[in-house]
Amino acid sequence: MTFSLPVLSTPGTAIFLAAVASAFVLPSVGLRKALACLGETIRSLTGTIVTVCLVLATAFMMNASGMSVTLGGALAATGVLFPLFSPFLGWLGVLVTGSETSSNALFASLQRTTAERLGLNPALMVAGNASGGVAGKMVSPQSIAVATASARLEGQEGWLFRSAVGHSLAMTLIIGGIVMLEAYVLPGLAK
Repeated sequence: MTFSLPVLSTPGTAIFLAAVASAFVLPSVGLRKALACLGETIRSLTGTIVTVCLVLATAFMMNASGMSVTLGGALAATGVLFPLFSPFLGWLGVLVTGSETSSNALFASLQRTTAERLGLNPALMVAGNASGGVAGKMVSPQSIAVATASARLEGQEGWLFRSAVGHSLAMTLIIGGIVMLEAYVLPGLAK
């Protein structure tokens, strides 16, 4: 694997450049206040920044070692119930990586291949993966770390996870039911 750092195409770069421009354009801000604000933000989000970096490192290690494919393969072995469990792959991918895009990168190919093998609509299974990922975003460690930091609830990550995980799983189960319905009862709907 090669390392790449797409600085110009990263959304954070545009946000940072807008903040720098604001420091010079807005008369009440100025460079000194902007730098003080940046320093305070970095100090208050240090734990969150470390958490996000560790989650990404874990996701990379899981991908490189084949752990993610193994987890996905276990769900793919569910046969005719695969459409019900398809969104849970997306949910798991976002929980592990913190990113819908990364979850799709992890499991979209597996979803497509399994759908073709089972005679199901590949686009529907990949859409199930993406929809389940959206439901998993609320309990991904990155999202929880950012939420607790921004609400000044550091140390309450466990409480927030416990509060949201039931809702997240219920939403994923509903999505799985919809995918099952579209796969077997209304197969022409997903074309």
